[in-house]
Amino acid sequence: MNREYHCWRSEHLQRDMELLVFGHAGAKVLVFPTRDGRFYEYEALGMVNALRHKIEQGHLQIYCLDAVYNESFYCWWAHPSGRIKRHIEFEQYVLNEVLPFMQQQNPHDCLIAHGLSLGAFHAANIAFRHPGLFKKLAVFSGRYDLTLCVESFHDLMDGFYNDDVYFHTPSHFLPNLYCDNLLSALRKMDIVFAIGREDPFLANNLHLSDVLWKKNIHHQLHIWDDRAHSGYYWRRMAKLYL
Repeated sequence: MNREYHCWRSEHLQRDMELLVFGHAGAKVLVFPTRDGRFYEYEALGMVNALRHKIEQGHLQIYCLDAVYNESFYCWWAHPSGRIKRHIEFEQYVLNEVLPFMQQQNPHDCLIAHGLSLGAFHAANIAFRHPGLFKKLAVFSGRYDLTLCVESFHDLMDGFYNDDVYFHTPSHFLPNLYCDNLLSALRKMDIVFAIGREDPFLANNLHLSDVLWKKNIHHQLHIWDDRAHSGYYWRRMAKLYL
């Protein structure tokens, strides 16, 4: 299996950013890591190995991003306005640096946004905000409203709210989305959610699913037994939904 390491200084983040690429051809999968994950997490969790056949056969090419979560949503010492600003800078890095790099590496026209846990939020957020860029969204065990307080998970904005938070919270901005062009692109996207029945954010997933149905955006929501929030489950999900 082809495995490549890449690193460059990001113009938008003003820091070095690393990523791993697995495979040589096929649909391009943009992978966002979990809360504590790095660019090597997807491989370490056994996700790459679970997809080995599809990667080696040239059906999928995996691009594993690094994260700046400790500089954005989990930067406790920063004001929430600064956290969301850093998140937006990260999105600009992905859109203007990573995606062109991927296109240069592989001209395949299918781009898939994919993530696990907090990475699922990032994948869904960027795909819903820029649906014309993506053919598929596959997200596992995600929360799509970072302002929610559920179990031990608290509001990552600490009560702060502005337009930036609104436009980067899928379950907030999607109900009020009426742009025909964006809705048309969303209706063409293959959208797959997977979540555990005992996951604390099941209700958030059900709410988002309801929002999408009301917009006539077809999608799949697979509810697994138990909490289903670990590599053991994600490896099985990946084989089925990617």
